[in-house]
Amino acid sequence: MRISWLPTIAAAAVIGTVIRVALFTPLEARQGAAQKIYYIHVPAAWVAFLAFFVVALSGAVYLWVKDERLDRLAESSAEVGVVFTTVVLITGPLWGKPIWGTYWTWDARLTSTLFLWFIYVGYIVLRGAIDDRAMRARYAAVLGILGSFLIPFIHLSVYMFRTLHPRPILAQAGALDPANKPPLPPEMLHTMLISLASFTLLYFAFVRSRYRYALERDAASALHYDA
Repeated sequence: MRISWLPTIAAAAVIGTVIRVALFTPLEARQGAAQKIYYIHVPAAWVAFLAFFVVALSGAVYLWVKDERLDRLAESSAEVGVVFTTVVLITGPLWGKPIWGTYWTWDARLTSTLFLWFIYVGYIVLRGAIDDRAMRARYAAVLGILGSFLIPFIHLSVYMFRTLHPRPILAQAGALDPANKPPLPPEMLHTMLISLASFTLLYFAFVRSRYRYALERDAASALHYDA
């Protein structure tokens, strides 16, 4: 049986990251072991935003050039993005309970992230509800583009509103500048960067596999109609 190298490498990278997080990354002084969810939660959020950006960009270009490959890419990235957003919505409450004393609070970032998840679940439902391929691709492209407008709001919500959710650490200006005081101790910073890289690689592996499935599905559908 032929083994695809990209999913294999991505899975190994994520497993290695989890081992590093669990065994070789020090505990945070105040939050203890609960803080280690950070190394899963934040990379999952990054990948979800990346996935939905790809959906929006692919959809926008599709509306211009009408290339079905872009529609397949958008479809694939949307499904992967929903998976990673689900991880965000699960790990966030698990981290929040021991720190905030509650699994969920309806503040701006949490609520808008949940809304983003509903938008792209709706995107997937929309695709399954329309039989005409061209119409499905057009409607999905528009929804994918509109949904992506929520991403900057989610990022900025912790600056715009009073919220329990902490502000980003690595995203702040100069966070990775060696001349500045590091936002995290070196061991934690290295673990986070490794986790971001491994989760990004996993995203590409998932999208590649999902895109191949879409190709095979469309080829089988074409054969069915020709018959």
